[in-house]
Amino acid sequence: MPLDPQVEAMRAQRAAENVPQLYTRTLAEARAADLAAIQAAGGEVEPVHSVEDVVVDELGLPLRVYRPAGDGPLPTLVYFFGGGWTLGSIETADGICRRLANAVPCQVITVGYRLAPENPFPAAVLDCHRATEWIAKSWLVDADRVVVGGDSAGGNLAAATTLLARDNGPALAGQLLVYPNTLYGSDTPSMRAGDDPYLFNRTSVGWYWDHYLTDPAQGRDPLASPLLATSHAGLPPALVITAEYDPLRDEGEFYAEKLHAAGVPTVLSRYDGMVHGFFAMSGVLDGGRRAIGEAADWLRGVFADG
Repeated sequence: MPLDPQVEAMRAQRAAENVPQLYTRTLAEARAADLAAIQAAGGEVEPVHSVEDVVVDELGLPLRVYRPAGDGPLPTLVYFFGGGWTLGSIETADGICRRLANAVPCQVITVGYRLAPENPFPAAVLDCHRATEWIAKSWLVDADRVVVGGDSAGGNLAAATTLLARDNGPALAGQLLVYPNTLYGSDTPSMRAGDDPYLFNRTSVGWYWDHYLTDPAQGRDPLASPLLATSHAGLPPALVITAEYDPLRDEGEFYAEKLHAAGVPTVLSRYDGMVHGFFAMSGVLDGGRRAIGEAADWLRGVFADG
């Protein structure tokens, strides 16, 4: 189907204003512009019963904890923000985390993992796994109901974290993967078609990978490219959300197929007419609001089964 009318209007505005692509800017400029764009498209900031920023000394990483009303351990989503392992921060995921914490309801904890190129692969993966291990042992968390999730590079990190957790712990109840990167150097139909100058495109994808990896050979590591894991058996149930007009669409859907073939309960949900990033655009895209609602419904079911 064609671009969703709301997406088409957003694209037309970018074209009229000749908004430069993030990959044409300095890192500092790109990080600031990414945050500003996400906040502008995210809609009103939803209040949450409790929001707390903490730094765990043994991790050396910042966390943000969103708690709905209720005492004691809660089912928890550990969320990894997107941004190509290069941009993004706890702030860029704030709108998503608030909405999910309220809609499920559940506790959501965002991890401030280290960014590339200052800290290239595998720093972010190791940070996310270490943080998940620590969070699963926290008194705030129901250890039997811990899900990892993320969008874009955050989805990649969530998938990689499940691979590490399967072999090293902690036990996870699910994985929420929103348009995840799953294969370095992919040459899929959606990647070849992704050349729109005013949307996230294949040049964007390459720019992020170039910052993340210090050697292209690292792209064969399943912790960078989860699609290449020797086995996907034993991984937790998954919801994989993709967008029709996203260069990463096919590799996300291939990953869902791999999980399903390995016996992992998997839901694949493609949003027609949508583009990469729509999950964070609930303020301007109805599709973003629907996807947040679907994720919340799925999480509620996973936590009920835990």
